[in-house]
Amino acid sequence: MQNLQKILSPLAKLLPRAVAVATLGLMTLNSAHAAEPIKVGLVAALSGQSAKSGEALTRGLTVAIDEINAAGGILGRPVELIRRDDESNPAKGMLAARELIQREQVAVLFGGLDTPVSLAIVPLANQLKAPFMGIWAAGTKITENGAKDNYVFRVSAVDELVDEALVEYGVTKKGMQKPGMILINNPWGESNEIGFKHALDKRGMQAAGIERIEGSDLDVVPQLTRLKNAGADSLLMVGNVGPSAQVVKSLDRMGWDVPIVSHWGPAGGRFGELAGPNASKVHFIQTYVFTDNNSAKGDSVLAALKKRYPEIKTLADVTPAVGIANAYDAMFLASLAIEKAGSTKGTEVRDGFYAINEYNGLIKDYKQPFTPTKHDALGPNDYVFTHFVNDQIVPIAP
Repeated sequence: MQNLQKILSPLAKLLPRAVAVATLGLMTLNSAHAAEPIKVGLVAALSGQSAKSGEALTRGLTVAIDEINAAGGILGRPVELIRRDDESNPAKGMLAARELIQREQVAVLFGGLDTPVSLAIVPLANQLKAPFMGIWAAGTKITENGAKDNYVFRVSAVDELVDEALVEYGVTKKGMQKPGMILINNPWGESNEIGFKHALDKRGMQAAGIERIEGSDLDVVPQLTRLKNAGADSLLMVGNVGPSAQVVKSLDRMGWDVPIVSHWGPAGGRFGELAGPNASKVHFIQTYVFTDNNSAKGDSVLAALKKRYPEIKTLADVTPAVGIANAYDAMFLASLAIEKAGSTKGTEVRDGFYAINEYNGLIKDYKQPFTPTKHDALGPNDYVFTHFVNDQIVPIAP
């Protein structure tokens, strides 16, 4: 018995310490579990001609996430961004989206630049009940996709609204009476053809003609010649950086000086460099532009960008600002949706978007930005017209 007491006595002294260590270990495990990051994903073109735009989306999301994490995260958890390059390829974009949703289990998927890629992701997002937030691609059918259970939202331009704004600008600012359409040959171009026709029909106007361009075109003189011969007095243009630059260079070769009113494709990369000295003649639409006189929010975001990315020295270095602004506001709206949901479950986050009352954002002050019948946060009054001055996007004076 005495021997047994000798054995148990040291154990008894160690028992409280062992319990304390075990308790501390459990607390650490629980704390680690509670601090697991909330993942959000980005599928965008991170390489190729549109890489500059993909980087802008990344920067906008990152600066917003930095602010959110500095304030304690979402639901007390840090936010982590995971990116995948879709290479502007719909099939690759859909595979990347599936990986982020199913393997990485992102709470919200942000989608990037190209309407064809986004349209490929939309059915997947709705099928998997995964909130998908558009932050660049403007195709009307991305959000108006006909799904009864719709998980697709957007903080970006909408083709139908942009086309109305472009036609109004052409008529009032450029004296447009018989425009020619020069459109990228993909679903984005098709979306805008519908919008342009509707906007022209409202005014009793008709297009001189409709011509298609490819992303690989190195010369579009034949298409432009047909529009010129048909009596076009202006051009309504839809295309990303490469094909839009080819339009400008082909006009130069033809010696045809005609007003160009464009969707925002030229903002997506090195347009000033690729299009040459007449790049400034293209007037295009944006949702936001950093200037020397920003709002307090704009100055704050610009300062954060310069601190996070030391290579940003001038306003020209934040081009395209539209990608940064769309992504920044979208990330904060997504964080509010998750907070409202109190969960990262897809169905609950989707309903959380509907519960957002207001948010004072970079682009504008949002008032109930989403409802079950309205999944686009930006409207027809949230656009500004711009052009390139050297390599900087500058607002055009009213």
